[in-house]
Amino acid sequence: MSKKRFLLVASVSTDNPQAVQPVLERLFTKACFTRAGDNEFRVEAELEGENAKELNRSLLSELRRAERKTRLRAEWKSDTAVERYFDYVLKKTGRQ
Repeated sequence: MSKKRFLLVASVSTDNPQAVQPVLERLFTKACFTRAGDNEFRVEAELEGENAKELNRSLLSELRRAERKTRLRAEWKSDTAVERYFDYVLKKTGRQ
């Protein structure tokens, strides 16, 4: 399977932002994420992978290794589709 390019727009909320921030710094450049509140981050980045489901799963798994009570609301856009996830669950798909 070939790798596709995805645009990620996500909200990461957590009970322990001090534990999650270093993970975000390792995964993304500082320009890709900002603090959106006391316990929330906003992420906008471009990633490559086989599909949005696997990218979403790997991102949330990495974040939850740092803090178990972390929630991810993510929108993954490719050339042809948009997929929205809440944590690991696909909530909506659509065309771009």
